Amino acid sequence: MKFKDFFKSRWLLSLSAVFLFMTSCGPVILSSRYNSPPPPWFYPNRIEFVRYVYFPEYSIYYDLSARTYLYLDGGVWVRREVLPQRYQRVDLRRSRYERIRNYNDDNIRKYHEEHNANRGRSNLNTPRRNRN
Repeated sequence: MKFKDFFKSRWLLSLSAVFLFMTSCGPVILSSRYNSPPPPWFYPNRIEFVRYVYFPEYSIYYDLSARTYLYLDGGVWVRREVLPQRYQRVDLRRSRYERIRNYNDDNIRKYHEEHNANRGRSNLNTPRRNRN
């Protein structure tokens, strides 16, 4: 009987040590490709399941699972491992980005049309009607 109690206490101690180690080691990223780290600009401060990251200033998506960039090229969404020459001066480490949660489909065009159709538009230039 004492052996079972000893085994249970060691198991709980081991589990607690692993939990404490994981919470103290900084950001933990869960992705489908565990052998290659994410890009240097992506450092979440908690555990998240995210597939895409969006850079609204440049209309660029990054697919964390496929390790590719998605951007418009001539009206067509293309997927590349390296950004083209026109984006070479862009520092994504200093750029603002948004994590796209709860979207895992391969078709980023559909997501972009649904969620970014009115992005950047303003009603500041539209005349207001006087309700008096």
